[in-house]
Amino acid sequence: MIFRETPLRGAFVIDVEIRSDERGFFGRTYCEQEFAAHGLAVRWVQCNLSGNVHAGTLRGMHYQVFPHAEAKLVRCSAGRLYDVIIDLRAGSPSYLQHFGIELSARNHTMLYIPEGLAHGFQVLEDHTEMFYQMSAFYNPESARGVRWDDPLFGIRWPIETRIISDRDQAYPDFQPA
Repeated sequence: MIFRETPLRGAFVIDVEIRSDERGFFGRTYCEQEFAAHGLAVRWVQCNLSGNVHAGTLRGMHYQVFPHAEAKLVRCSAGRLYDVIIDLRAGSPSYLQHFGIELSARNHTMLYIPEGLAHGFQVLEDHTEMFYQMSAFYNPESARGVRWDDPLFGIRWPIETRIISDRDQAYPDFQPA
């Protein structure tokens, strides 16, 4: 795996090193030793799969607060999507900044998201799946979100948003600490 730190401290783009032959390919998507060498959370307690039927579907921007804050390792297992994280850690040098990257089943790229960052994505192809590994169990009382189109963050989504949940549309403007 090749780890590349993003402009948001502690968040990494991780490229899977693919080995191919006549049978197909092989690549490692997790190694506790390699993650620990980069100072990353290494205990995953829950895995989730998000299936999305239509391009233009947007999910996010979600996070959990202490004591259930969670790190995530995400990758696209089918199709193609645009993944975005926002640094909500007051005092962080990248506070309120965002980072976006295209993840696809073809590029095998993953994104490591540390605790304190909001996460969301927009589906770029019909029938796209997102696979999540989580460092904390889901806790509804700790679940939070920020609006995907909050002008404070200035996220430019690559295509028109066609489908978004009522909950994700209803988050208020973020109030910085």
